[in-house]
Amino acid sequence: MPIKNFLCLILLAAGMLTTPAEAASKQTPAPLVIQEQGSFAVGGTVIPAQKSYDPLHPQAAEQTLRGDHASVFYQKPVNARKYSLVFLHGAGQSSRTWESTPDGREGFQNLFLRRGYSVYLVDQPRRGRAGRSTVSMNVQATPDEQFWFGQFRMGVWPDFFENTQFAKGEKALDQFFRQMTPNTGPYDAHVISDAMTELLSNIGPGILVTHSQGCGPGWITAMKSKNVRGIVAYEPGSGFVFPEEEAPDPIDNTSSFGPLSAGEVPLDQFMALTRIPIVIYYGDNIPAEPVNQPHQDYWRAALRMARLWADAVNRHGGDAVVIHLPEAGLTGNTHFPFSDLNNEKVAEHLANWLHKKGLDLYCHTFCLNNG
Repeated sequence: MPIKNFLCLILLAAGMLTTPAEAASKQTPAPLVIQEQGSFAVGGTVIPAQKSYDPLHPQAAEQTLRGDHASVFYQKPVNARKYSLVFLHGAGQSSRTWESTPDGREGFQNLFLRRGYSVYLVDQPRRGRAGRSTVSMNVQATPDEQFWFGQFRMGVWPDFFENTQFAKGEKALDQFFRQMTPNTGPYDAHVISDAMTELLSNIGPGILVTHSQGCGPGWITAMKSKNVRGIVAYEPGSGFVFPEEEAPDPIDNTSSFGPLSAGEVPLDQFMALTRIPIVIYYGDNIPAEPVNQPHQDYWRAALRMARLWADAVNRHGGDAVVIHLPEAGLTGNTHFPFSDLNNEKVAEHLANWLHKKGLDLYCHTFCLNNG
């Protein structure tokens, strides 16, 4: 046997060399087979016309305005599981956050389609593709990227954290900042949760996967809708709700947002959160003690509030857990674990939780749509 061929066999056996087919399989994901996909609007309101329309002298009072709806894009794989995953983004983001990662890899949209889940990607009212608002607001072109670099815990500008799971380099950072999008009207958690509730009424039971600012409307949706079968919350930073007279004192931190406070709701409403499994994930580079670094210190307060909130849910008989990813062996994650370099491992952790809670069942022909 020629020496060259002999060395190739040794390298292949040792896993140090890949065949062209193996290399291609690593670079190109396997085909996805989609049974159905589409998009639609849900929720919202209508400003009615006050008088008859005159096409020769059109005036606002003569016309209608539809707005404050959510925009939804969905995909259903062949042989889908029983419960859909309904994704709701956070502040400054749109449903784009769940799609391709800033460095061009598959995001949670595709990763969970491959796991057999139907996925519904929501643009919340007054954001992204749901930008038609019935309430006016000025959109300011204010430079702010260095602030968000820190607030999203990529690092301290201009340096990335040494262990960051964000794809370093100008190209990925450019893609990330270009996926940010502003509010086109005032943020309103109840307007958002109304749209989410109507969505679940239309599609049937599902699992909410929320991020950051979107977690607050997620809790409210679960209190409004009986179709929420579980909640996965990535890095909630606001919108925590406790039973009346049980909210903790605001948690001080050095951020520009000020002390982190929580809201209160009647106990009978809060109890809806105790009837479903809930998991809350936080990434890395969150200090355990107060620090004079405002971006990181804010998330110290948020993680503390999340643990108090989970304790309240469990105290009333619920099933809530907070997972700090470094303690689970996943280090370096930013505020966006689902699009970081290790997002497949983050997805695997979630898939295991869904299995543990019995939320990964397949829906065969005998499965009822409202089950």
